[in-house]
This record gives sequence, structure tokens and C-alpha cells, in this order.
Amino acid sequence: MMTRLLKRAYMLAVYAFLYAPIAILVVYSFNQSKYGMRWKGFSMRWYDKLAGNDALVHAALNSLFIAVCAASLATLFGTLAAVAIQRYRFKGRNLLRMSMYVLTVSPDLVMGISLLVLFVAMRIPLGAGTLLIAHTTFCLPFVVITVLGRLKGFDENLVEAARDLGAGEFTIFREVTLPLVLPSVVAGWLLSFTLSLDDVMVSFFVTGPGFEILPLKVYSMVRLGVKPEVNALCTILFGATIILTTIYHFISRERRSR
Repeated sequence: MMTRLLKRAYMLAVYAFLYAPIAILVVYSFNQSKYGMRWKGFSMRWYDKLAGNDALVHAALNSLFIAVCAASLATLFGTLAAVAIQRYRFKGRNLLRMSMYVLTVSPDLVMGISLLVLFVAMRIPLGAGTLLIAHTTFCLPFVVITVLGRLKGFDENLVEAARDLGAGEFTIFREVTLPLVLPSVVAGWLLSFTLSLDDVMVSFFVTGPGFEILPLKVYSMVRLGVKPEVNALCTILFGATIILTTIYHFISRERRSR
């Protein structure tokens, strides 16, 4: 009995440590008070002010655009790379596999500076294009590793049976491989979307002055103090994340039941 209580208390402490700051942020996004931590009543005024803050909304839309595009490109190329690494034998295969793991643990500072040096050397003007390339680059390894984990438990006899029936490589990928690894592909997209949406370090080096994104905008704002509009914006983003995660959970559960 005591062991069970200790386990529950430990889990409660872990969840409180993880989610208590987010809960406080959500609660104070509805606080009437502009300054301080005292509760002065429920209000939606900060959401109204957020809707009228054109600079913040524009930066949020830019971030969403980059995140969706980067996640989609990383998922496309990452899925194809994972299938190639797992199924085919070619020169440099092991080097490609190891480089994916190296990129996931590389410091963002190193990646940001290296990409900046590359863009400057190639005389590519910094802006939305360089930001999209950079985000796709650091999201790609996470998709590859996620899909590879699914492919390791893949029954290759299904591929051989499809080949015996006359299916080509593209047909095998579309009709056999992709449906079976689709949950990991969706998980890779969601992970890439999250990584791209909240990246600060790499974006700081590769974006230009004419294209502002939300993480850098918020970073510049909070240095002078956290404004209630930022709390409201973070609450909306957190709610969108919960909705996407819930949708993915129900889709994956339905596919498993089938």
C-alpha cells in the first residue's frame, strides 16, 4: 500500500513539475491585471489586444507557414531516406545512417553558424528561403529516425510477395510500405512541426530582417518583461498542439483497431 502511494506521489510530482508552469501561463492569460501576479478577475481583454497586434499576428502566421512547409518537406525526404537506408544496400549507407544520429545531437549553435556560413558563401540572401532550408535540415534527421524505428519491425515478406505479384518499387511503396509506416510518418511530421515552430537559435542566424517569426519576436518582447498578449498567444498555440495530438491519437488508435 505504501509503495503504491509513493509511486502515485512521484508521478504527481513529475506531472506537476512539467505542467504547472503551463497551467499558470494559461490562467494568467485570462487575468484582468496587466502587471504583477495578483488575480484581479477574469477577462478576455488580452486576446482582444492580441487580435489587434498586427506585428505579433503576422509573425505567428510566418512561423506557421515555415513550420508547415518545413515539416512537410522533412517528412517527404525523411521517409524516402529511411526506406532507402533500411531496404537498399548502397555505398555510404552506414555513413548516412550515422550522420542522421549525429545531427540530432548537434548543438543548435553549431548548426546555425554552419548554415549561416554556407548561405553567405553561396551568396544566398537571408530570408524566408534560407529559414525554410535550415528548418527542413534540422527536422529531417528526426523524421528519418522515427520512420526507421517503424521499419525495423516491418515484415519484408510483404514486399517480396508484392514483387512476386509484379508490383514495381513505386507501387510497393505506395500500397504496402506507406500504409504500414503511416503512424510514424505522421508522428515525424508533428515532431518536425513542433521543432520548427519554437526554434530560436538556428532561426536567429539564418533569417533576414525582412522576415520575422514568432519565436524571435517573443524573445525580443520578453526581454522587457512578459506582456499579457504573449500569455494569450502561448495559450492558443498550446491549445492547437493539444488538438493536433488528440487527432493523431484517435487516428492511430482507429488504424490499430482495424
